[in-house]
Amino acid sequence: QVQLVESGGGLVRPGGSLRLSCTASGSIFTINAMGWYRQAPGKQRELVATITSGGSTNYADSVKGRFTISRDNAKNTVYLQMNSLKPEDTAVYYCNANLQERPYIWSSPTEPRDYWGQGTQVTVSS
Repeated sequence: QVQLVESGGGLVRPGGSLRLSCTASGSIFTINAMGWYRQAPGKQRELVATITSGGSTNYADSVKGRFTISRDNAKNTVYLQMNSLKPEDTAVYYCNANLQERPYIWSSPTEPRDYWGQGTQVTVSS
């Protein structure tokens, strides 16, 4: 089984910073893209940022220049550094990983599929 565990959310004032972390664990063969999505009350889940295994990044226009995504492949961990936070950044942030499992050392890797974390609340308010 694969688990994604997020941490780092909380309450911060406008203009402040937070750093989210997400670590994948379990019978992982390889991790392709990792990313962060968010969902505000009454809205659909939206992409925040993604990063490939090679380090190529993609950001939503609303966070460009303020958020930075990075990853540590050796630790199966993705980070989201969020600066200059605004009230409209308030949402539950979800970690995503597209990965292949290998349940047993003698088995073939599975087809790639998406896994999600449980979400972490980020609230930006004065």
